[in-house]
Order: sequence, then structure tokens, then C-alpha cells
Amino acid sequence: MNQFDVEAFIDRTRLGRTQVMALFVCILICFIDGFDIFMIGKIAPAIAEDFGEPTLAMTSVFVAQQIGLAVGAFTISPLADRFGRRTMLIFSCFTFGVITLASIYVHNLTQLAIMRGIAGVFMAAGLPMAMALISEITPRHRRSTMVAIALAGYSTGSAASGAVAAWLLDIYGWESGFWIGGMVPLVCVPLLILFVPESLKFRAERDPADPRIARTVRRLDRTIELRGDELFVLNAAQAKGRKAKLLDVFSEGRAWMTGLIWAACALSMTNIALMGSWLPSFFQEMAGIPIQEFAIVAMIGYLGGVAGTLCIGWLMDRFRPALLLALFYVLLAVALAALAWVPFHTVGFIVVAILWSFFQTGGQGGLNTMITLVYPPRMRSTALGWAGGAGRVGGIIAPTAGTFALAQHFSLHLTLALAAILPLLVAVLMLVFAAGKHDLKLSAASQNGGG
Repeated sequence: MNQFDVEAFIDRTRLGRTQVMALFVCILICFIDGFDIFMIGKIAPAIAEDFGEPTLAMTSVFVAQQIGLAVGAFTISPLADRFGRRTMLIFSCFTFGVITLASIYVHNLTQLAIMRGIAGVFMAAGLPMAMALISEITPRHRRSTMVAIALAGYSTGSAASGAVAAWLLDIYGWESGFWIGGMVPLVCVPLLILFVPESLKFRAERDPADPRIARTVRRLDRTIELRGDELFVLNAAQAKGRKAKLLDVFSEGRAWMTGLIWAACALSMTNIALMGSWLPSFFQEMAGIPIQEFAIVAMIGYLGGVAGTLCIGWLMDRFRPALLLALFYVLLAVALAALAWVPFHTVGFIVVAILWSFFQTGGQGGLNTMITLVYPPRMRSTALGWAGGAGRVGGIIAPTAGTFALAQHFSLHLTLALAAILPLLVAVLMLVFAAGKHDLKLSAASQNGGG
């Protein structure tokens, strides 16, 4: 049979309508991930007040959501390496959207916690599957940029969640956040069905003779001529598809590298979960700043996250990735601690908030981009999902840590100084990663397209 190199085909294909539509849908999926995680923290005091409970009672909601996210990352994401990225994205978006809308009609915080936990199972899988899909449909020389643009949707979602707290909360109540959080993923479902094809690399590794591959190839390039007897492979040497196994991320010498990435993601996402859940409440309870005022400043600050996500991909193509990430996380620790020291009603606070978001979102985006580069397509969704799962486990602890800080009446200075320890530890892990020469392998993988 005539071998057709799918990897080479994608790398020489120009960006067209199909890739642009896939990118748009992936941006929406990343948007809702960022929106939903940060939205609940920004409106937590309002939710608790509506149910006649103190703000501390929201701990159960935060913990349930993080448990659901961890479960989903470890269980749903790997299914994308079995059944396809597009198929599982359709299922996850539909289920998450319906559950989020249904959450509007709960009668108490216990019911809300249960719904958030179930929704989290499907929300956790969205971002890693979207990243795997977009990285496998775009040419090598545009891959890091496209992944970075998709991840910018996460930061945009974070900023949009601030709009709910700042302007919609007083008019439409906390339910307005859930309406947005439920409708956007449901909009993604018909877009995925009608306009986004399944990953060619996924299908080629599963079954090189799959006739659906030829249809997608023609869809991406209408001028290409196929004979009908093609065997679609990822490189000229491959002649047989390989099915993904859950433990592939530890095989072929990847165990130490995977361990470092998991530990870094756990610490990074613990910090993100802590700030996402409690930072507005920290400022309200510890500094007397109303959540509406903080939301406006935070919304401006989160624009730094968009810039950080876009910049990290460009920078990782030019500098040693792990050393670059180490620098990002050191500067994140400095910016996070500085939030407590710079007066809130000043331009300086806005600048620090922008820098904090720039380094926090850019750093996590860099870790995610690293994963798309060092793992081959057959295990990419699993690698992204499981690294995210490791991070979500840390996120389960974060809400209780925030509760402890509030209950013990910690000052804002002490609370944020303690939180700054987490990104410093991530920086240490990245230095270990670089010292172990994984960083050099990553640079080579980036130059070769990561697959």
C-alpha cells in the first residue's frame, strides 16, 4: 500500500477555514474553563449570603469542585486517547453545560456542592483535550502559537468572570454566572459536530487504514490527489497503529520527567485554586475591599494573563523552556506577595495585579505547552489530563487552606506571603528539570514538532 505521512502533510498545510474554526472552538472551551474556575470564587460571598450562610460555608463547594476536577482529569481525559478528542469534547461540553444550568435551581449549598463536583468531572477534561486537538491539526511552525492563542481563552474567561461580579451580580444575581457557564459549552457542541474534524494523528495511530482519514485530508487540502490505497502513518517508518496505554507516560524513560512535571503542576495549580477560590474573599475579609471593587481591578489584571499566555509560547521557542519557567515562577512569587503591600486604590496595585496574572497564567500555560511538546500524540491527551489531575489533587487542599487562613484571622500580608512559597517551589522543580537535561530534550522536541 502507498504510505501517506500525516505528520508531514499537516506541517506543509496552510492554515485554512477548518483550522481556524477548530481554534475558535478550542478558545471557547478554554474560555469556559477559566471562566468557571474563577467565577465561583469571585461571587462566593454573594452565593453564601443568598443561602443565608457565612462565606466560610462555601468551602464545601470549592472542595467538591476540586474533587470533581481531579476525578475528571484522571478518568475522562484518557478516554480522548481511546475514543477521540472531538468525540469526548462533544460529550464533555454537553454534559457540563447541562449540569451547570441545572445548578441554578439548587436549594442549598450542599446541593450546589454536589452539582459542582459532578460538573467538575467533565470540565477538567475540556482544556487538555482541546489543547491536544489544536496541537495535532496545525503545522509545526505554527503549533506553539496556536496552542498559546487557545490558552489565551482561559485568561479571557478569567477576566470575563470578573465582569459577572462587577456588573451582573447586583442586577441578575449569582445565577448570571451559571447561565454564562452553561450556555457557552452547549454552543460548542454543534460547532464541534459541524465544523471540527477528528485529529488525523489520533486516527492514524489508532488505524492507519481508517477511510475517514482520507476525507479529513481532502477537507484540509482540496487540491490533494489520493489514489485510494493509502496507509496513513505518522512517519515513513510507521506501518502499524499503536493504541494508547494509560501508563505510557511512564514508559521509555519518561518516569522521572513525568514525575517532575506532575509535581510542578500540582504546586502551580494548588496556588491557582487557592487564589481563584479565596483571593476576593481574602481582600474583603482581611482588607475590607468589597468584592465588586476587587472584581473590577482583577478583571483588568487578568488581561495580563492573556499577554502571559501569548508570550510564553514565543519565548519557549527561543530560550531553554525550564529555565524560562523557573524565572516566571520566581517573579510570580514576588508579584503575589506584593499584592498585599501595594495600596489597593492606586495605579501601582493595578500594575502588580497585571504582573501577577501575567506570570501565573503564563507559567501554567508554559507547563501545558511543555506537555504537548514532550509527549507523542497517542498519549498526549492522557499526559495533559493526568498532569492536570495531579494539579487538581493539590487543588482539593487549597480551599481548606484558605478557610484556615480566614478562621485564624491571618493578615493579608501573611496569607499571601505563605501562598508565594508555592510558585517558588515550582521554580526549584524547573531548575531540577533543566539540570537533568530534560530541558535540552524539550528544545529538540519543540524544533521537531513534538510528535
